[in-house]
Amino acid sequence: MGSLHQELGAMKQKIKSLLEENNRLSIENQQLRKVLKRETASLTPKPVPAAAVEDDSHAMPIDEPVLASDAIGVGQGYDNLARLYHEGFHICNLYYGHLRTEGDCLFCLSFLNKE
Repeated sequence: MGSLHQELGAMKQKIKSLLEENNRLSIENQQLRKVLKRETASLTPKPVPAAAVEDDSHAMPIDEPVLASDAIGVGQGYDNLARLYHEGFHICNLYYGHLRTEGDCLFCLSFLNKE
């Protein structure tokens, strides 16, 4: 009976530490989302004033649609994920956003090596 009581006490302590870590990581995740929002807001293209636009009536029409990835930059998302990984966070779908505490993650590395 005494050993079961000690085991239960140890489990309660473990649960308490896990809940505290979860809370800490949730707060850190919220802060990182705010930083990400602020950085992406500063990277959005600003509208060009009408006075700065030249008359393109003599230009030949272009049949190709302009892709959103062309305006932002093709490798920008990949660079952001690589930066997050090097800052110590998971970018894999299993643990995305969690801190990497045990070194490199094979899932994250395989994601970074995809082309």
